[in-house]
Amino acid sequence: MQKTVFKDVIYVSDGRLFRADLTVEGEYVTLIHDREELPASAVEDIPRTQDVLLPGVIDTHVHTREPGLTHKGDLTTETRAAAAGGVTSIMDMPNVVPQTTTLDTLRDRFALAREHAYVNYSFLFGATNTNAATLPQLDPRCVPAVKLFMGSSTGGMLVDHGDALHDVFRLARLPIVAHCEDSAIISENMRRARAEYGDDPDVAHHSEIRSREACIRSSRLAAEMARQYGRHLHIAHVSTAEELSLAAETAPGHTSRVTLEACLPHLLFCDDDYARLGTCIKCNPAVKTRADRDALRRALTDGSIASIATDHAPHLPDEKRGGCVRAASGIPMVQYSLVAMLGLVDDGVLSLPRLVELMCHAPAQLFDIDGRGFIREGMKADIVLLRREPWTLTKDDIVSRCGWSPLEGRTFGWKVCRTYCNGRLVFDGGRLTADDNAHARQLAFDR
Repeated sequence: MQKTVFKDVIYVSDGRLFRADLTVEGEYVTLIHDREELPASAVEDIPRTQDVLLPGVIDTHVHTREPGLTHKGDLTTETRAAAAGGVTSIMDMPNVVPQTTTLDTLRDRFALAREHAYVNYSFLFGATNTNAATLPQLDPRCVPAVKLFMGSSTGGMLVDHGDALHDVFRLARLPIVAHCEDSAIISENMRRARAEYGDDPDVAHHSEIRSREACIRSSRLAAEMARQYGRHLHIAHVSTAEELSLAAETAPGHTSRVTLEACLPHLLFCDDDYARLGTCIKCNPAVKTRADRDALRRALTDGSIASIATDHAPHLPDEKRGGCVRAASGIPMVQYSLVAMLGLVDDGVLSLPRLVELMCHAPAQLFDIDGRGFIREGMKADIVLLRREPWTLTKDDIVSRCGWSPLEGRTFGWKVCRTYCNGRLVFDGGRLTADDNAHARQLAFDR
């Protein structure tokens, strides 16, 4: 059995910082010898030579593009990019080809991941206008959630019929992760924009077309449906200040629950950045105003935001050419989510323990992931080792198949030095170390 000992490290878990020695045997953390607890302010004084351990990041919103869209990325390339960024578990979205909207396509994706995934994995099941009857058949121990597109999306995955929407909320037994944008509003905004600016309006108009109103109206409808049917609704990639109020506690006696996900694009960028980055930051929902971005950042610490994910969505550079119509929407983020968020820690936006809660603990708790998300004795040894080490991102660093990042040229203050997945070293000093995927595991859910 492989054994790894971490001597005199600082680790962050359960809201606290500790100086300790840790032992990993096989797939598990077997011994933690705490030397002392440190104040949260100690993060500011950590020297470059000090090893800092965090639980492996759990990214609950990823598009690996396999099957059917593998020219953009696949389970191997995108999960290897995840490992290089300290992400040890991913939950993959259903809008691939064929879409993950039947039990057969779901089984096929798990089979692909067993062969190709480099980190731990699971897959959301996609709701459609016609498959609600399948939702009660999903195994809650294997499937994390149902993905519901309530806004313009890929092909037949838009649930836009009133009865079908009610059926999804009525029949789903798993958490519902919803992409909330009102398609009618978007369509009318697009019609007006094309009439004024031409067939392919400049990307600067993207947040006018996929507007704040479209997001707010759809998210409010989703929250109303969740409360009507007593479901756990997790609203994906919240992008406006107004949506933050939807996380308010439900009245006593109700079984519904509304939680909110913030994604990296909406925390890092705003519509002012289109002038500099153009379609590199085109995503759905669109990044909104600086005031919205700042409200989302404040919500990381006031409890409104439950978790952070990436909505990692790679496209080839040629696919990002054009404007609001022609340029593809989506940004590759999984490899640099942790170091980018650590930049916000250094900027005083949130504390390091809170970051760990949002990117590691909360994803495990929201979806009942068994045995992961914390550094504790007896839990899986999904661990990332960091050091304070300034470095600048270049194209040569990028592992994702698409080969680009909107963060190219940015200097980060922290560096992912090693990533361990189920106790095995899979990334070390800039290189991926495992030549197979025997260490990767299908996520299990304790339900």
